Amino acid sequence: MDSPALLEVQRALRASLVADDDAPAARHVFPAGRLEVYRNTFAGVLVNALRLSYPAVQKLVGEAFFEGAARAFIAGHPPASACLDDYGAAFPEFLAAFSPASSLAYLSDVARLEWAVCRALHARDAEALDPRCLAPLDGKERGRLRFVAHPAVSLLEVRYPAHLIWRAVLGGDDATLSEIDLESGDALLLVERRESGVEVTRLPEPEWRFASALFARRPLYAAIDEAGDFDAARSLAAHLAAGRFVAYLLG
Repeated sequence: MDSPALLEVQRALRASLVADDDAPAARHVFPAGRLEVYRNTFAGVLVNALRLSYPAVQKLVGEAFFEGAARAFIAGHPPASACLDDYGAAFPEFLAAFSPASSLAYLSDVARLEWAVCRALHARDAEALDPRCLAPLDGKERGRLRFVAHPAVSLLEVRYPAHLIWRAVLGGDDATLSEIDLESGDALLLVERRESGVEVTRLPEPEWRFASALFARRPLYAAIDEAGDFDAARSLAAHLAAGRFVAYLLG
């Protein structure tokens, strides 16, 4: 009997681990007991990856509930790559539709924030745009500026005060957690990696609209129009000083 090709074996093992289909692997004489060990190890690794990305969510629901939710998620969302840092992007949407968590309406917003924090932590390093390079541009050119956001910076709109819940849960501050008003309205958040770690800042609506337009690479004049009655020059200067852009385009 010819030995199976490596790719064939890999595909058979993937079918067993990801789809619970042991038939292809059985043809390559993998004992059923060994396949179950591999499958449990595979699931355990993915559950642990989700724990690392969503520590506040786990604290909110407890370890046993989190593991059950994570395993249910894994069953329908196998990893698309070998990089575990990239695994779990769909977990917030899964939690929003997960009926056992329906009483925790804010849970998916906390998860969305944690994923943004995770992305900021793992984003590649990039040199910030030097504001002095904008000095030679004339007024018309400056209006056409399109900025390229730093990969470790993002904006997030959530229905619940996820940033307050996140900080209180990770800080073990039960007193603050009990005082959070879940009906305080939408939170418009800036998530960024700084030298001290990841910071989450709640922005006023005009400032968030302005930043959202800039980060979407809309022309500066359009971002100013969308922000309305707002000190755009001050806000732009703050973004540049904080290193939230890495390049600019004209057009």
